Amino acid sequence: MSFHIVNINSPQCSITCKDGQLICRTDEGTKSLPIEDVASIVITSFSATIHSNLIIEAAKNGVSLILCEAFKPVSILIPANRSTDTILTRALLKTTDKFRSKLWRKTVDAKCKNQLSLCQKLAPENQKLELLKETAFRLIKNKESACSRVYWQIIAAIINDSSFRRNSSGSGLNNLLNYGYAVLLSSVLQNLFALGLDPIFGISHLPRERGAPLAYDLMEPFRPCVDYRVIQWIKNNPNISELAVTKEFRKWVTGFTIERVDYFSFKLEIRGCIEGVLRGFRRAIIEQKSNYYRPWIINKDYLPEMEESPD
Repeated sequence: MSFHIVNINSPQCSITCKDGQLICRTDEGTKSLPIEDVASIVITSFSATIHSNLIIEAAKNGVSLILCEAFKPVSILIPANRSTDTILTRALLKTTDKFRSKLWRKTVDAKCKNQLSLCQKLAPENQKLELLKETAFRLIKNKESACSRVYWQIIAAIINDSSFRRNSSGSGLNNLLNYGYAVLLSSVLQNLFALGLDPIFGISHLPRERGAPLAYDLMEPFRPCVDYRVIQWIKNNPNISELAVTKEFRKWVTGFTIERVDYFSFKLEIRGCIEGVLRGFRRAIIEQKSNYYRPWIINKDYLPEMEESPD
């Protein structure tokens, strides 16, 4: 598989292909890249002109086009010879419950450790921190829910709201978190489709109508990135009487995707880190070896001092 997943996000642009080059023209200039070096093209632009020649050349070179609305994939154009990834499909079909459980344990371990790192940074004196640490490193049943229970109690203390309960149907802070998680989900979905992974084949979350279980699974270790960004917003806006998803908040929270983190020997933006994790997951499925799947774990340098959000 070619290396590059190209994301076209300029507000207005023209995309075509000529002489073997993927070409994107905007008011700021023209950029090009050899089409043979591209794996997939994700178009999140709100107003892009796509030339038919791009669609033809992309198909001839085995490149998929993923079209998004509000950053969420709504259409996929796949070359006829790539309509089914035979190797990946066969690997998915032979994946055992035991192997899926092993992949899920690695996912949960990473999520719990990331929750712990965030709390250690923001609430080093909290009395519940030792319990969270003990739970995060233990081999216990229902580890995710046990960590989550303590984690959200610490978060409630950080924001000085003892009445807060994490509820996806709740209001206020829950609305802010839900929006941030939706942005994260969109980024994971874009990369899943770009890498040929069907989001319906999850490792823990159950399939449901219009659901994407695999995306829900693999986004878990990245949730604390959203939590941290939302907490920053609240700390910088203490006088907000109603925590609403405003235009300013939407612009602020989406910034977590371009924060730079360490992923093994690489320094990547979080969106690039997501791609790296998913590539490893894909290889783990194909080769049925869990060591290729390496969920991202926060290192001590990821959590900088609180930034000031824009007015």
